[in-house]
Parts: sequence; C-alpha cells; structure tokens
Amino acid sequence: MSVALTKGGNVSLSKQAPGLTAVSVGLGWQVGAGGGAGFDLDASALLCGRSGTVLSDDHFVFFNNLRSPDGSVRHSGSEPVGGSGGDDERIHIDLTTVPPEVEKIVFPVSVYEAEQRGQSFGQVHSAHIRVVDETTGTELARYDLRGDAATETAMVFGELYRHGAEWKFRAVGQGYASGLAGIAQDYGVDVLRPQPPAAASGAPAAPVAPFPPVPQTPPVPQAPPAVAPSAPHTSSAPSPTGSSPMTCFFDPGHGPGSTPVTWSPQWGVPRQIQACPGCAQRVQTTPPPYYSAPQAGYPDPYAQGAPQGYPQPVQQGYPQQPDHHQQGGGRRFGTGALIGAGAAGLVGGALLNEAFDDDEPDVVVNNFYEE
Repeated sequence: MSVALTKGGNVSLSKQAPGLTAVSVGLGWQVGAGGGAGFDLDASALLCGRSGTVLSDDHFVFFNNLRSPDGSVRHSGSEPVGGSGGDDERIHIDLTTVPPEVEKIVFPVSVYEAEQRGQSFGQVHSAHIRVVDETTGTELARYDLRGDAATETAMVFGELYRHGAEWKFRAVGQGYASGLAGIAQDYGVDVLRPQPPAAASGAPAAPVAPFPPVPQTPPVPQAPPAVAPSAPHTSSAPSPTGSSPMTCFFDPGHGPGSTPVTWSPQWGVPRQIQACPGCAQRVQTTPPPYYSAPQAGYPDPYAQGAPQGYPQPVQQGYPQQPDHHQQGGGRRFGTGALIGAGAAGLVGGALLNEAFDDDEPDVVVNNFYEE
C-alpha cells in the first residue's frame, strides 16, 4: 500500500517492503496553458555524503551524465515514459550497490533555460514524485506538489536517505528562485555554478588595476654639527635639523622623530605614548624616575647596585630635619584623640560619684514606707 506524504513527511521503505533491493523514482508534472511552447523540466539526482554535498561532480546524475561512477544510479533520459499525470522521467537506484559513503540521494527538478524563456514553476499546476519497488512494481510512497511556487525555477522534490540499516524517503518541496545555481551552492556541484559574465560571453576579462603604491616617507637627513676649528667643543651631540613632529628634549643626540611605545607607570594603567626612537627602550624597561640625569648631590638610580625606587636627595648646606612621619619618630595627637580622652574622663567621674554615694535606699515594711 502506498503512503501519501505531505511536505516534510517521511516513510521507511525497508519496512514498507522488507528485503527491498532496488527502487525507481518517478517524477511527473503538468504544465498549464500559460507555460508557453518549449516548456521543459529536467529531473536529476545528487549523491551526497555525510557533509550534505555531492561526493564529486560525477555524482551529479542528469541528462548529460546518465550514470553515477559506480553505476548504482541511472537516469532514464528526458523522454516521457507516461501519459498525462504519469511519470515524465524516472531514475533507477540499485540500493545494494550504492557506495557506503553516500548518505542520501536528492532529487531536484529544474526549468530548462528559465531566465531566457521567462518561465518558472508558477506555470506548473501539479507535480509529483513517487517511489516504486523495482522488483514488484508496487508504489511505496508518493508526494504530490501543488502549484504554490510562483517564482521558483528549480525545486527539490524529495530524497532517499539512510537511517541505520534502513532506507527512508522524505518529501522535501524546497524551491529555488536562482534555479540550478542555487542547487549548486547548496550541494557543492561545481559544473552547475554560474560562470562570470565575461567568461560566459567569450569577451576577455578586463585587467584588474593594481593597488596604488603606498608612498614612502623619505628619512629626514641629519646634518653634521658645524664646529669651527678654533671654537671650543661645547656639546658632543649633533644638532637636529629639519622639521619633525617630535624632538627628544632629554638627549638632543637622539634627534627628531617619534615611535609608539607602551608605557607602564609605577601607578596607573599601561598606555601607549609617543617617544623618540632613542628613548623607546628606556621608557619600557627603566623603573621610575625615567628621565633623571645624574646630578651633583643625587645618587644615580641607574648605577650598578643602586636601590630601586625614588632616592632621597641630599641638599647641600641644609641639615637634615627628623621626619616625624617616619617609623620611630615622635607621636602626634589629633583633635579626635583629645575629644575621646575628655569623654572617657566624664564617664569615669560619673561612675566614681555613683560608687561613693552614701544615700541608703528606702525600706518597705508591711506596705508602709519607713524613712
């Protein structure tokens, strides 16, 4: 008994016909009067793997490739084999020889030269796909498609797929407004992909203009220091010349120019700053203070073995005053401490006054008060 399916429904063919070995898939359609002359529909089969795409272009079986590479799927051709309402094309599948890597066989139908002729499934008022047992000729499942596709030029009618050791059939009914190109995109058939307009018409492709070269900034020339032979030498660093967005004012010998570096201050969040190329490494690796040149009376924080942190300068001619804020110095009392001490004295005095009070309490005898 045949099972009538609706869109999205499925049926187990192995349970419908135990011992099933081969089936034929019949596809038919009826074109309305508005279809015009030369309205041609083509059925095909796609042998897909686990990824859902065809194993290769040779596993796309259609009117120009009537057999799969292993011979398990055969197309009967585009000549009709039935009358009005019968099968117009048939595809035969030997289930015993289908390669194990084939997970499903998809059956699309497309309108031939739909764009050139202005045709679509809107002119098809009824179509069907059915699965027949090849051995007995019994129809196992059928799916009737109604004329509800107005602009689609290709449509997947149904698919055979493995479910464990069983073969099942699903009614799909998915349309494609982009025709065979949409099917190619979904199922990975390269021979169906549309060619670029220039390649399809035979016209040579226009050369692609290369990207314009990125202008390189010439390096700023460095002029040698102009020192007269008789003049005394006052500075060992050359004088920077030319215009630059940044000139190192810590060491004139570094010259102009800047480079982005990541500065990690002792307090704060690391951030990107602009520094001269000569100071870039110093900014990244030197503990604070970063730009402290050795001066008279100040220890060099960058000398070998110098303690880390900010050194305490020693001023010339001034005695060192004791720092009461350092540990081991004198103590200071704030206003809060004085107020607390006064409050404690008041509370203590009240307690002492209560303790030394010699007034005796009243004595009650027979509910009479005795003074």
